[in-house]
Amino acid sequence: MTDPLSDDIDEDLWNEASGRADAIRRFLKDNPGRNSAANIARLADELDLSRASVFRLIKLFREGGTVASLVERKRGRPVGHRTLDPAREEIIHAAINKDYLKKTRPSTSQLVRDVHADCLSAGLKPPHRRTIVARLEDVELRKRARRRGEHKIEKAVTAVPGTFRPARPLEVVQIDHTRADVFVVDEETREPLGRPWLTLAMDVHSRMVTGFYLAMDAPSRLSTSLCLLHSVFDKSAWLKERDIVEPWPVAGLPDRVHVDNGADFRSRAFKRGCDDAGIAIDWRPPGTPRFGGHIERLIGTQMGRLHLLPGTTFSNEQDLGDYDPKRHAALTLRELEQYIALDIVGAYHQSIHSTLSRPPLAVWQEHEGEIPLRLPEDRLRFWLTFLPEQERTLRPTGIHLFGLRYWSAALSADVGRTKRRLLVKYDPRDMSRVFVRRPSGNFVEARYADLTLPQVTLHEAVTARRALKEKGRREVGTRAIVRTVLEQRELVAAATKKTTTAKRGLSRKRSDEREQGMLRGIDTSKPVPFVED
Repeated sequence: MTDPLSDDIDEDLWNEASGRADAIRRFLKDNPGRNSAANIARLADELDLSRASVFRLIKLFREGGTVASLVERKRGRPVGHRTLDPAREEIIHAAINKDYLKKTRPSTSQLVRDVHADCLSAGLKPPHRRTIVARLEDVELRKRARRRGEHKIEKAVTAVPGTFRPARPLEVVQIDHTRADVFVVDEETREPLGRPWLTLAMDVHSRMVTGFYLAMDAPSRLSTSLCLLHSVFDKSAWLKERDIVEPWPVAGLPDRVHVDNGADFRSRAFKRGCDDAGIAIDWRPPGTPRFGGHIERLIGTQMGRLHLLPGTTFSNEQDLGDYDPKRHAALTLRELEQYIALDIVGAYHQSIHSTLSRPPLAVWQEHEGEIPLRLPEDRLRFWLTFLPEQERTLRPTGIHLFGLRYWSAALSADVGRTKRRLLVKYDPRDMSRVFVRRPSGNFVEARYADLTLPQVTLHEAVTARRALKEKGRREVGTRAIVRTVLEQRELVAAATKKTTTAKRGLSRKRSDEREQGMLRGIDTSKPVPFVED
C-alpha cells in the first residue's frame, strides 16, 4: 500500500488532480452507463485534455477512487523539488488582492494577463496559468465572494442556525472541540488529573452524533482525526468493548464537514485526507459564530449533562459556591468516555429534539434506506491517513516506539539495508500494533514482538514506563510495561474496594461506641472534664 501522505507530491499537481477528480465524479454520476463519444468529448473540453487522456484518467479513478490516483508524476522529478520563488509568489498574491478581489469582478483570464505583465516587467518568467489559478483557489470562498460583491455565493456558503437544513443525512457534518466541565481522576492514584477535551461530530440533517473523541490533550490534528475516524466507521465493536447495547447506526463518509479555523482543521494532513476521500471542507469565516450553531448547541447540551457528575465545574464560577470540583472528582477518563457514550446513544439520540420535534434516531432510521452510504475505497489507507506518526530506525530487534517493541516478518528484508528512519503510524487507543512504511513506500502491519501481551492505550503505556523509570530501572521491556499496566488496573480495583470497606467499618464502629457510651450514661464521643477534690 502506498503512502497516503506522500510529501513528494507538488501542490500544483495535487490541486490539478483534485479538480479533475471532481469533474470525473460528476461525469460518472451523470453518466452511469456506457460512455458515449459525445460525452467523452465534452469532458475532454472541460478538462482541456485529449480524449485518450480522459479515458486514461477515468480508468485510473475507477481503480483508485481517490485524488492521489490522478496525480501526474513527472519522470525524474526529485523529491525535494523547489516551489515557486518568493518574488513571483508575491506578484501573484498582490495581483489577486489588488486586481482580482474587486467589485468590478475581473475574469480569471484578466488576472493571468496582469500577473504575466507584472512578471515580465520585473524581468521574471511568467508562471503557468495553473499555478495562478491554484493560488486563487487558496483564497477562502466567502472572502472572495464578499470582496467581489457576489452576494448569492456569499449567502450560499453562510449557514444560519434554524434555516440551514441539508436535504439528507451525511450531507453536512459539523465538528468542534470543547473543554469538558468536569475533572477526571488518575486510573492508579485516583488523584484529580484535570479537565479533558471533548471533540464532537454531528450530522446536521438528523442531529445524530456521528462520533466523538475524549482526551486530556488540547485540540490537535490527532483529536480531530480520531473523531473523524470514529464518525466514519461502524461502531458495533467499539460499543461492544464498552458493554453498551443501545444501537449507534451512524457510519459513512460525509459530503462536507463544517469546521472552525483552528490549526488542527487547517493541517495539511487533515486537508489532504478529506480531499482524497472526496470530503469538502468549509472553514468557519472569522466573526461568524452562527456558522457552527448546530454543533455548538449540541456541545452546550452535552456539557449540561456533565454538570450532574461529581467533580463538575458547572458553566461558571458563581454556580460552584463552596463546591470543590477537584475534591469531589471520581470518574477516570475511561469511565467518563463510557458515560458520554451512554448519554449519546440513550438520552440524546432517543429523546425528542426541539427543532426536529422527533428523536434524532427516528429521523436517521427514516432516511437510512435512502442514504447513499459512501465508505472509503481503501479503508486501511483512509485510516492511516489520519493517524499520528513518528519516525524510527529499524533495528535488528524491530521497531521501538514508546518503550514497546514491534516486529513483522515483512521487515526482515530491510534490516541492515537502509539507513533512513522509517515512518511509523500508530493508534493511541490501541498500541498492540503499528504500521511501518518500508523504503519501498508500502505500509506493513507490525505487532508486539511478544504476541502474548494484551492491548493497552498509549496513555497507559507511557504512564507505566514513567513508573518503571522512577524505580531506577534502565532497561524497560515491553512485557514489563504491559504487565505494569495490568497490575495498575488490579491495584485500582482492589484499593477502591478496600477503601470503601474500611470507611463502612469505621463508620459502623463509631456508631457502636456511641451507643454503648449512652447506655452507661456517658457520651464517649466527648471528653470527660477533670474535677479536682
